[in-house]
Amino acid sequence: MQQVDVAVVGGGPAGASAARAAAVEGADAVVIEKGVPRADREGLGPDSTDAAGILDYWVDLMDLDEPIPEWVKARELHATEFIGPNESFTMESTGIESSYPNFGFTMHRTKFDDWLRVRAEDAGAEYRVGTAVSDVETDFIDGSHVLTLRDGSQLEAEYLVLADGPQRTVTSKVLDPLLPDGSVENLASTRANHIAYQEFREFPEELFEPDRLKFWWGYMPGHTAYPWVFPNDGTVARVGLTMPIGLDLSTVEHRDEYALIDPEDERIPQGKVYIRRLLDRLHPEYDLDDFPLVTDRGKQGGTETYPISSTRPIDSPTAANIAVVGGAMGATSAFHEGGDHVAVRTGKIAGRLAALGALRAYNDEWKRAIGEEVRRNVGLSELVRGHGPRDWDRTFATADKILRRGTDYGLASSLMAGLSGARLFGRYRRIKFGLRSDRYVQIREDAYAV
Repeated sequence: MQQVDVAVVGGGPAGASAARAAAVEGADAVVIEKGVPRADREGLGPDSTDAAGILDYWVDLMDLDEPIPEWVKARELHATEFIGPNESFTMESTGIESSYPNFGFTMHRTKFDDWLRVRAEDAGAEYRVGTAVSDVETDFIDGSHVLTLRDGSQLEAEYLVLADGPQRTVTSKVLDPLLPDGSVENLASTRANHIAYQEFREFPEELFEPDRLKFWWGYMPGHTAYPWVFPNDGTVARVGLTMPIGLDLSTVEHRDEYALIDPEDERIPQGKVYIRRLLDRLHPEYDLDDFPLVTDRGKQGGTETYPISSTRPIDSPTAANIAVVGGAMGATSAFHEGGDHVAVRTGKIAGRLAALGALRAYNDEWKRAIGEEVRRNVGLSELVRGHGPRDWDRTFATADKILRRGTDYGLASSLMAGLSGARLFGRYRRIKFGLRSDRYVQIREDAYAV
């Protein structure tokens, strides 16, 4: 049986970062990645993906020791547009201090994954792709873990880093016996995740906007449900959407106000139907054939469907020498579409602490590093809970007034935007205050029976 210091389940941004950080500190680290085929990757690799946009301050949150290579990037960004049914606003600054010179960039997610894998391997970590973890047995006396792989092999590790993404296939099995109150059920995909769907489409040159992200809110029902367009290389863009899992259209109030819902719909439309309706609405003078699928991209035929965790993270049972990172811990966010930055950072923290024999500090360290980011996302998500099309218009009209009076997004600009701005800012501050002292965490460390 192979003996290692740190075993990492999952080879995405969080897992690769954990393995590299552990190896840099001199630990024997191995990544177990089941690997899936993709049209845009030569070999097997991580299944997880997102819309692959990185904002300026996210670069700093990742805390990388070298810049992300230019060959990983697709487009430099200078703005994001938020579009409601009748109101909209444009952000040309995140309002958060950062070292990155532009608003952000889009990137090729598979190239990003592959770059992180090479970094981990160059540091000395083993990246084992093509098999999956079928079972984990933990000795709660000495804190060791025996992993059984689907190919029949086993390995024993002192520390276990769970980085298997928002589906949490292995994470849920490992945490279940440690949560006797049944709270592991809160991590079930239908409760904790959204579903995302996207297509790679070639745009007519006159319609392609290479320097901005675009989001449409109030066009489809569901909490934090929205379509988007992300520019990639050439005139290719990712056109996608995120929405809750299992939403019942019959429970949606004022369904006739949602532009992408047709009167004859009996259930929530499929992702491809939403995208077709969005393009038809935005560009009625064009046919869908004017936006052809780029079939050598994505998971298959220019399309991909993937889960994305919601905005409530969990602590890890560090007393059992276990750390949960990235999407598996819920640090990524359906609200802002993704979380490569928090995945990389939590993985890095967990790997380093495991190598140093100091994993008990992990929950404090990830909160110190990304707690404000997560708290902000949870607060904003709660701020818009229950929003319908009219609510989005009011919010966007207010946001536009605030932005026209400054870019600090604080109290002064809100007050200058009038009563609506003060109300919006005040409500957000109340929600955020209610999330103080780690109250944005849905499963705390003391809940584990270790």
